[in-house]
Amino acid sequence: MKILYFTATGNSLYVAKRMGGEYYSIPKLIKEGKYDFEDEKIGIVFPIYYSGVPQIVEKFLNKVKLKSNYIFGIGTYGMYAGAATRHLLEIGERNGITFSYINEIVMIDNYLPGFDMNKELEKEPKKKIEDNLREIAKDIGEAKKYIKKHSFIADGLRVLNEKYFYNQHFEKNFTVKSSCNGCKTCEKVCPVDNIEVQNQPVFKNNCQQCLACVHNCPQRAISVKKEKSEARFVNQNITLKEIIVANN
Repeated sequence: MKILYFTATGNSLYVAKRMGGEYYSIPKLIKEGKYDFEDEKIGIVFPIYYSGVPQIVEKFLNKVKLKSNYIFGIGTYGMYAGAATRHLLEIGERNGITFSYINEIVMIDNYLPGFDMNKELEKEPKKKIEDNLREIAKDIGEAKKYIKKHSFIADGLRVLNEKYFYNQHFEKNFTVKSSCNGCKTCEKVCPVDNIEVQNQPVFKNNCQQCLACVHNCPQRAISVKKEKSEARFVNQNITLKEIIVANN
């Protein structure tokens, strides 16, 4: 089994690892130009952005060639999954990818302008993450067929989110504090090489809004406008080195 994933703070990487098999970073595959995969089972694991599939994952799926009788997708989210299933199915139909199984798992929401990380961490036990992971892993192990359903209304909201709320110039929302020591961690964890450290980070115009740079900064020197708390989040089961290896 091969699992292709995108991660910024470790949630989706943790899910990919828990499913078993081999796992490969989508940003790294894009940089290496690797798009052909064949296996008994192939999975796509990603965080849900703006109620749908992240742009970087859609870009990858527009080029990828998957040869498998069982292709599955898992979206991770914190509060609202939106219409990620419909979006993934739409992308699949457009690119000749037939999904046998699509599901979602609620985890810690790490979008700082929308959520207070301290409050999110307090909610973690109620989300029953491990129990849900075991169920999904069992489904995939048994090659269960299942597609999580979403309403047409949710899909409409996703389209509106993408059209009106996706910030094309999100890089303008970042500020860097004097505590930055130029360690280049932000540059290394950025999945699209959108940051170049010149004494301090310089943000380009291809931001995916994943906030990997903010959450993984050892000095907590990067902040984003309208963030709800100064607290940061990285999945406790994933190391900074793993995130760097996935995105660098």
